[in-house]
Amino acid sequence: MTIRDRVSALLAEHGIPSAAIGVLRDGEITEFAVGVKDVETAEPATPDTVYQCGSMTKTWTALAFLQLVDEGKAGLDEPIRTYLPGFTVADPETTAKVTARHLLNHTNGIEEAFGNPGEGDDIYERMVENVADAPQVFPLGHTHGYSAALGYAILARIMEVLDGKRWDDVLRDRLFTPLGLTGTNSRREQVDETRAATGHLIRSLAEGPIVTPMAYLPREFGPGGGITSTVRDVLTMAHVLLHAGLAPDGRRIVSAASVREMLRSRVPVPDPYQFGPAWALGLIVCDWHGETVYATDGSTIGQNARLRILPDSNTAVAVLTNGGPRESFARKVFHEILGNVPELPKPDPALKLDLPRYEGVYERPGVRYEVSAEGGTLHLTLDVDPVRAEFLGKPARLGYELLPVSPAHFLMPSADPLEDTQTVAIYDFADGAARYLHTNCRVHPRRGSSISTPART
Repeated sequence: MTIRDRVSALLAEHGIPSAAIGVLRDGEITEFAVGVKDVETAEPATPDTVYQCGSMTKTWTALAFLQLVDEGKAGLDEPIRTYLPGFTVADPETTAKVTARHLLNHTNGIEEAFGNPGEGDDIYERMVENVADAPQVFPLGHTHGYSAALGYAILARIMEVLDGKRWDDVLRDRLFTPLGLTGTNSRREQVDETRAATGHLIRSLAEGPIVTPMAYLPREFGPGGGITSTVRDVLTMAHVLLHAGLAPDGRRIVSAASVREMLRSRVPVPDPYQFGPAWALGLIVCDWHGETVYATDGSTIGQNARLRILPDSNTAVAVLTNGGPRESFARKVFHEILGNVPELPKPDPALKLDLPRYEGVYERPGVRYEVSAEGGTLHLTLDVDPVRAEFLGKPARLGYELLPVSPAHFLMPSADPLEDTQTVAIYDFADGAARYLHTNCRVHPRRGSSISTPART
């Protein structure tokens, strides 16, 4: 069975309308597409089909920011207030000390409390203004906790101030045009709709994929999730990272020193299994049986983008899809092409845990996890967003058993065949009970625990 045949079978198995797959090896790109761009039109996908990249956008934003570092206009470790003198959040220490590095590697800890900044061209300026009273999820630099929108919006605003143009124009002028990315855009109105894939969700395999009710993410996610691209353009960006900052035509995009810094500046991820054990500057760091592999992933409401970069073999593989479960499909495709892809760990039934230390409510605005001990095991209950639950036909509360892998790490399998097994970290026991729950890269403090001062781990 060919790779194309295998991908076709996987699409049917997962209820995904289409996928565009590309492999960059030793500077040469091989690409193909399978399936349809939209189930209602049945128009076939091609390698030129444009998909939404979601948080893969963060890698582009990081590259553009590092160009400013190369030019001496910005620094990774200078306080944000050096460039945005009016920047303020609720915590005085974070206000004074937060840096671009904290934003790039998701250790800033600022709650994404930026209100409704609108959709105008001043959106990132407004987001910065709106976080003046934003609290800390955790103390500055204490742990990794993913910022879907705010962290990279602050970076975008710095770039706007330093370059004197809007972030969308910064990315166009610094990356898209020099790299010749004719299928890549940061604004929805710039997308060629004749080439665009439509996002899909799936409520059941019997019903099949349905068109997403949310065609695009709001503009507030732009610097962290707003780029649309083709599989070839994604691999062109990967070429820059594999070749010390050089474009395929030999043009210098970013310095070799900045690429090294992107790859080597890392912080540990509390849940190391879902994506990887460390986070670099705009990249995830994975360990594939001792081989270091870099990843940049993204999802919107119905589209997904996955990229794996393997420096040891001078290879990158991109997978873009317009529906379905996120991780299991991409993991299987990467395994078909690359082999050696690590599986999730197995639970350790011999572990004896002090269950009351894990119990509690862990929450952020709009997200609530309740961990309880029942029958000698830990269980997690998730409150589902009511609108999403109604659309997908899910209950308002979902329950899972937590299977321990280590004293801090758990598998969270689902009885729903459309839902991938997730992993969870419950950690930081300095006060006796755990202080944080980390899953899907996001961190949630335990209700009632203090986050004003770091605890020893």
